[in-house]
This record gives sequence, structure tokens and C-alpha cells, in this order.
Amino acid sequence: MLSFLLKNRRPGNLLLIFELLSIFLLFFFNNKHLDRYIVILFIGLILIVYISNLVLGRVSTGDNYLFLIVSMLLTIGIITIYRISPTLGLKQLVWALVGILSFYLTYFVIRAMRRLENLTSLYLLLSILFFLLTLIFGSEIKGARNWIVFGNDAFSIQLSEITKILTIFLIASFYTKFQNKLERQGVKHSSYYLMLVMYIFVGFLFLQKDLGTAVVFMAIYTCLQFIYDKDKTCLYSNLLLMVIGGIASYFLFYHVRSRVEIWLSPMGMIDGKAGQITQSLFAIGEGGFFGQGIGLGYPNQVQVNESDFIFAVICEEMGILVGIGIIMLFMLLIYRAVKIALNQEFIFYRILAVAVAVLFAIHAFLNIGGVIKLIPSTGLTLPFVSYGGSAMISSFVALGILQFTGEDLSYLYDRGIKDENK
Repeated sequence: MLSFLLKNRRPGNLLLIFELLSIFLLFFFNNKHLDRYIVILFIGLILIVYISNLVLGRVSTGDNYLFLIVSMLLTIGIITIYRISPTLGLKQLVWALVGILSFYLTYFVIRAMRRLENLTSLYLLLSILFFLLTLIFGSEIKGARNWIVFGNDAFSIQLSEITKILTIFLIASFYTKFQNKLERQGVKHSSYYLMLVMYIFVGFLFLQKDLGTAVVFMAIYTCLQFIYDKDKTCLYSNLLLMVIGGIASYFLFYHVRSRVEIWLSPMGMIDGKAGQITQSLFAIGEGGFFGQGIGLGYPNQVQVNESDFIFAVICEEMGILVGIGIIMLFMLLIYRAVKIALNQEFIFYRILAVAVAVLFAIHAFLNIGGVIKLIPSTGLTLPFVSYGGSAMISSFVALGILQFTGEDLSYLYDRGIKDENK
């Protein structure tokens, strides 16, 4: 079978070889007998990822390498989480399945709909509704009030993950249609309307103490503003307000000051609040270039090892080379997203592609940067790799959007209005 896959060097077959070797290593190092958990993980992961790649090549004319890249990240994440906890590994496999279903659902729903750029008000109202629901019904976990918990901790959801997607559509529709509509009505400085909305969103996130997500929102908005906003004064005003807001956050929020102090001098607080980052750095150092081997490290020494600091666990057991490989996979994913944007004919979907590229880039940078002490820790997860349901689903929804924007979308527009959407 292996020789057949090597002879047919299609990307899907090479991905299958990667998964087979990865799961074999997991079994060899972490399991001395074949139990039902590893069988379910093995069969489920292979079937879900391989079949999904085959199906995508038949239904989409977009960039099908996107799903291959994400499949590798997903495989590494599930293997690492299973190594930490077989129970969490199986749960992550279920979330991966739900995420892939969300990917296809998003792709087909967007393909079936028309004039998504005209729904600016709907995106705004839904975003505000989700923020209000979180403020009213949210529970505080790890210092941030950004989770809505159902039942006796049986199920929880992070609505800000959905709001990220809605915000992407909101910004794209504003620059495509709504801003032109305001200008035709004689409204001057229309760019400030969007900036006001974004700062209202950031205000909600400040109330929730979810400052990491606030950084993501502002990064997406600022990048798109820099590219598509004609009013550069508005851009400079936004940058100034961001600096003021960052300084104010340092003095207003204790946990922001604490994270900055930990970032500046972690070894001085190694037995206290800096234990998380120091253990992360020790784990990366212990792994060296080639790692201790799957099952031979000490992931339980790293706190929040299945989500926020999973990158450190990967580097310890699989080596810094695999860590570099993860970074390169994200770089490749972002490169292809930008390439899709440059090739997209219609501005609304072009903005969506850029926004998704920024979303993945800022998440990966903030997570990995915090783990290696390049920047203060933000508490954000690593897309497709870290454990979590809400983040997994929203990441696959964003990927579904990106998959669709890579196609020829001329059929979506009537000939008479085609030019104004370019």
C-alpha cells in the first residue's frame, strides 16, 4: 500500500502517508497495546481527512491545497492532544468532524446565496446581539467573561468566535457598498462610522476582559482599513487610539500588567505567576531540534497544555523542527489566502480573503509569540491545532469562506452591476 501511495504522488496520498506515520509513532511510543481509543482515533482521522480531501477536489474549483495544509495542522494537533489525554483526543476528533462539516456547510451556503455585500445592517445587529448575550449570560473563565455555559458545565460556547466571522463580513460589506451609499447621500467622513462600530465592539470585549480577542478584531480592521480606506486621516486616528487604548489597558487591568511583567522578567517569578511561561520555555529547550519523542516528554508540566500552550508540548516531543514546520504551514496558508485575494475579481470577496488571511496570521502570531516569549501571552489558541470546539468550528468556517473566494464568481452578478463590484 505504501509503495502504491509513493508511486502516485498526489498531495492527498502524501498527506495520507504523513498521517499513517504520525499515528504509528503515537502508537509505538505512547501505547504498548492496541486499545479501542487508538483504533477509533486512527480510523476516524484517516477517513475524515482523506475522504474530505477527495470530495473537495470534485465539488470546488478553488484552491484545494488550503484543506491539505489545514489537514496537516489538524493531524498534529489531534495526535498531541491524544498524547496528553486520550479522552480529550477523542473529543477533539469529534470537534474536527463538526468543523469539517461546518466547512462544507459554509462553502455551500455562501455559494447558494447572492448579494451578501448588501447585508451590512444584519451583520451589525447580529454582532451586537451576540455581545449582549455574552455580557448577560456569560461566565468568567480564566479571568475573561467570554463563555456561555449550558447546564452543569456540560456544554459551553464562545460567541466571540462567531462575531469574528460576522465582523469580517461587516467590514467587507461596508467598504463594498455601505460607504458608497453614505457618500451618495452626502455624508462626509463616512469611514468614521465603521471605526465607531469597531470601537464599540472593542468596548464590549473590554467589558468581558477578553483583550486577546480585542487585539484580533483591531488587527483585522486596521489591516483592511490600511488597504481599502480612502480616508488616511481616519487610519491615523485609529492608530493613535490604539496606542492610547493599549496604554490605558495596562493601567486599568491588573492581568494585563501581570502579563507584561511576566513577559519582561519570567525567571524572577518562576515559582509564582510566571510558572506557565517558564515551563513552556523549558519544554521547548528540552525538545531540541528533533524532540524527545512522542510519549517521552513531560507535557503535564506545562499548564493549559492542550490549548494555549500546545505549541510548547509539540516542540518538546517532536522537536523545534516540527515547530518550524507548523510556522511554515501557517505561512503557506496565509500566502495562498493572499494569492486568492489578488486573483479575485470582485472586491467584496477579495476583502473576505484578505480578512481571513489576517485572522489566521494574527492568531498564529499571538499564540506562538506568547509561547516562545516573543510577546506577552494573550490566551488565544492556535487555529486547527489547539483543543476547543468554538475555535475549531470558527476556523473551519473561515476556511470555507476562503475556499469559496478562490473560485471564479462571475456567475454571482448580473452583467449590469458587475463593474461596480470589482
